[in-house]
Amino acid sequence: MEELSCLYKNPSAPIEARVRDLLSRMTLDQKIGQMTQIERKVVTPEAIRDYAIGSVLNSGGSAPFEKALSSDWADMIDGFQKLALDSELGVPIVYGSDAVHGNNNVYGATVFPHNVGLGATRDAELALKIGTATALEVRASGIHYTFAPCVAVCRDPRWGRCYESYSEDTAIVRKMTSIITGLQGQPPQGHPKGYPFVAGRNNVIACAKHFVGDGGTDKGVNEGNTLLPYDELERIHMEPYLDCISQGVSTVMASYSSWNGRKLHGDRYLLTDILKDKLGFKGFVISDWEGIDRLIQPRDSDYRGCVSLAINAGVDMVMVPFDYKRFVEILKFLVVSGNIPMARIDDAVERILRVKFVAGLFEHPFSDRSLLNTVGCKAHRDLAREAVRKSLVLLKNGKNIEKPLLPLDRNAKRIFVTGSHADDLGYQCGGWTILWNGSSGRITIGTTILEAIKEAVGDNTEVIYEPKPSPETLSQQDISFAIVVVGEEPYAEFTGDNSNLKIPFNGTEVICSVADKIPTLAIIVSGRPLVLEPELLEKTDALVAAWLPGSEGGGIADVIFGDFDFTGKLPVTWFKAVEHLPMHTKENSHDPLYPFGFGLSYTKHASID
Repeated sequence: MEELSCLYKNPSAPIEARVRDLLSRMTLDQKIGQMTQIERKVVTPEAIRDYAIGSVLNSGGSAPFEKALSSDWADMIDGFQKLALDSELGVPIVYGSDAVHGNNNVYGATVFPHNVGLGATRDAELALKIGTATALEVRASGIHYTFAPCVAVCRDPRWGRCYESYSEDTAIVRKMTSIITGLQGQPPQGHPKGYPFVAGRNNVIACAKHFVGDGGTDKGVNEGNTLLPYDELERIHMEPYLDCISQGVSTVMASYSSWNGRKLHGDRYLLTDILKDKLGFKGFVISDWEGIDRLIQPRDSDYRGCVSLAINAGVDMVMVPFDYKRFVEILKFLVVSGNIPMARIDDAVERILRVKFVAGLFEHPFSDRSLLNTVGCKAHRDLAREAVRKSLVLLKNGKNIEKPLLPLDRNAKRIFVTGSHADDLGYQCGGWTILWNGSSGRITIGTTILEAIKEAVGDNTEVIYEPKPSPETLSQQDISFAIVVVGEEPYAEFTGDNSNLKIPFNGTEVICSVADKIPTLAIIVSGRPLVLEPELLEKTDALVAAWLPGSEGGGIADVIFGDFDFTGKLPVTWFKAVEHLPMHTKENSHDPLYPFGFGLSYTKHASID
């Protein structure tokens, strides 16, 4: 009888009617609880029962325990869900995680190339397939919501999140938003514009981020200031959100950054007047991690003012993530005192509940264990390997174009492989992999570039490997060619801000020392263009930009040994010197080392799109 009397529990009732019915039953405390997202480390029965917390997340590196499998994550999240369902109204939590290149926090999941590599593919269908595969692996772990994709348009590679951007070109970023349809499913014909959509239990709630202009900050400073008139902000940085909204994206995350000095988390004009009213977005706006705390400086000097600014600006769900009791207390005070209108609270909670109903959380709140066999499965690893192949950009092939080094001879007598990144899965995957900042070493399951080379060569080929080239090896006369793999160590967000962009670990010197003695293919593993010194360019025989390829190093061996051709094109302009930055396609693109869209292949000497 209770099910019949509670309209919100009736799965056949219209979603908007269910939202209104549930909202009408909620106390102010319960509404504020729905607006509060807390870190999994602080979840307790009290938090769910007494504070009606509506959402839980894990930060990068916050796992149930080391090397926890998808089934372990599902056990944890189902436990949180049981607490929520046992509460007075039984409103399920929505659990969120940064699954930004596969379900990258979970050991054993498929790790796809980071977005900059996908931008090099220009392949919208591939992005959609990656979204579909990622959704399955995310749902297998019990997670309902991914804070992805990042649809920033990166205008300066000094930015520490450059690799999270598909391109410096708005058109390519717009094209690659097809990953949202992969994550959430394809909305039916006639689906209302701006209304959130999630197709079913094999799909996840997506999040377009970071609204807006995060890739255009002055000098590429993370959380910095984007200095643009509104029409340029709209033309360059906002257009991808139109595509996200047209695909039914369910949530949008506000940016840490500022627009002409106005912090986005407190900008009512952009969050409400533009995103919600003009663009018609009907999902919910979520803050970034402690994003509202940064609104007033010095930090923690006026938290009440921060909460008031953010909620009145249009933030609906707040990623607190730890001190939720203080947040709840202050938000309640601001509502009771009239600083935040009750209508603003109701609007926020309506949006949150709408997404929960759309995602089917009331009907299917628990994990689907039948999906566990999709995690790291062959089909998904094959898809990731395809993405790696298509992302590689060939920058040079032969000191003389009539004598190319590539494709390499897999049956050569002796091959030398060296460099800091040749046999390091963590470096290959980059940031946002197992840990927030990423890490070195065998951090998950996958194939390193060295392992892929060894699998690809002939039975009679000897592969000599040294992390650092020794004089003894370099003096050998019978090495056919060398493969030197160097690049950046993993980083995330502000830890990746870099004003010099030199190849770390003396990468230039390592390449040159080998190329002086042996015909050399240099592979650069990085989240962005790095400084390529004239000496390096002169001495190497071939040069490949591999970006951050993820767990499937086999995709690199597939192409360098000629099983597949190079098809990747630069998604960003490759500068000659940092003093020339910012430089990007169509504007300020004078005299680049390699122009936007450049990419060689085996069948064509050069191609620029």
